[in-house]
Amino acid sequence: MKMTGSEETLLPVSSDQDIIKARQKGRDLAAWADFALVDQTLIATAISEIARNIVTYARRGTIVLRIEEEPDRLGLVVIACDEGPGIRDVAQALGDHYTTSHGLGMGLPGARRVMDDFAIESKLGEGTRITMKKWRTKQAVPQS
Repeated sequence: MKMTGSEETLLPVSSDQDIIKARQKGRDLAAWADFALVDQTLIATAISEIARNIVTYARRGTIVLRIEEEPDRLGLVVIACDEGPGIRDVAQALGDHYTTSHGLGMGLPGARRVMDDFAIESKLGEGTRITMKKWRTKQAVPQS
């Protein structure tokens, strides 16, 4: 994967195939950014859960992937947006064991648990925006 780190990848999400593609693109970007294998898996899983919610509740939306750098750390940012029905009670939706689809997935609470930063903005009738970040410490460059 050829990236400079400042680019964004915009992925439409409206089908199971799109969920798989978003999950794989997230894993690929995490690998490119030298995230540990376990973090690559966690990122891919969180993307899959959020993308599944887009398809299930909003029918379509987008996921943006990008790398964010700070002086001592590097982050993989995932932004999921839709124009669906919105979330009536965000606090309840983030509660463990809450589901509206009777599924066995980890849902919003699980995605929040495996990512380092997690924020939801949702308005009834207008849609939802979820921003998730996973961070890793930058590797020190050896002095010669």
